[in-house]
Amino acid sequence: MASEKLKNEQLSAEQLRAFHAHLRDEPGAIAAIKVLIDLIQSSAATTIMGLQIELQAAADVLKLHEAEGISIASGCELFMRFVTRTALDFSEYEACRHKILERGEFFKEHSTRARTKIAELGAPFIRDGATVLTTGFSRVVVALLLHAAQALKKRFTVLLTESHASGLGYTLARTLAAAGIPVTVIDDAAVAVGLERADLVLCGAEAVVENGGVISKVGTCQLAIIAHAYRKPFYIAAESFKFARHYPLHQRDILGSTPRGVPQLAPPVGGEPDAASRAPTPLLTYERLTRDYTAPKYINLLFTDLGVLTPSAVSDELIKLYY
Repeated sequence: MASEKLKNEQLSAEQLRAFHAHLRDEPGAIAAIKVLIDLIQSSAATTIMGLQIELQAAADVLKLHEAEGISIASGCELFMRFVTRTALDFSEYEACRHKILERGEFFKEHSTRARTKIAELGAPFIRDGATVLTTGFSRVVVALLLHAAQALKKRFTVLLTESHASGLGYTLARTLAAAGIPVTVIDDAAVAVGLERADLVLCGAEAVVENGGVISKVGTCQLAIIAHAYRKPFYIAAESFKFARHYPLHQRDILGSTPRGVPQLAPPVGGEPDAASRAPTPLLTYERLTRDYTAPKYINLLFTDLGVLTPSAVSDELIKLYY
């Protein structure tokens, strides 16, 4: 089934392997853009329309990557807008293809540099002696914290949730500790307690939507609500290629759960549960949510490569990006 899908969508197994290799070091959107640029270089298309069809088909396959599907979709959509605008400026195919590659490389490099710019803009908001609470594992959040500690010589501590389902909290903890930043990992259910000690909350995002809200790893929304109740600033760090033309109103408006079935549960204190105790029944099902939606009213500022934005400014930036 997968190989048939791959054939139909004009994306080779080699290009798909390259995409997964890029994902180890890059956000999903940048990994997808790199694959699309490689596809342009190897394409046998002889017309602009043919090239656009190949690129769109490849983008549709890349969007199927569930873990980062939303950010990949917005990155691919931005890149396709880039291609369409270039195609309108040229009537001769080779000249158009050359210009698309040239602009595509610029787009890729600009997206890669975004993390550095965000770190420079956001790090001054962390003051000496502060305690920062975060969750999940966001590369741009890591870059911001490292910049604050290493370039600005800020002294601060980090509280982070363990992110039990994925274990990403421990990955982030090891990364920050290796850089000399004091870290304390807390239980996911202890965020209200942790926020009493924290001075600010800093999270990443999978997508920044039209109303200035964000779609991110599950747990971000409850963290934002509690921070709002405690009157602690809640900041989001996200690259502009994650700006997406979505307008969710409720949690049900986003796709954010894994397939149903027996979950991979950690053993409770006292021993490993047997399979029978975890098996679904007609009255018992399991659902592991992977992402949630945080409304703009809970977000103080967004640190982006377009500048430090309020949630209300996001719609204007989206118009500039897409139109």
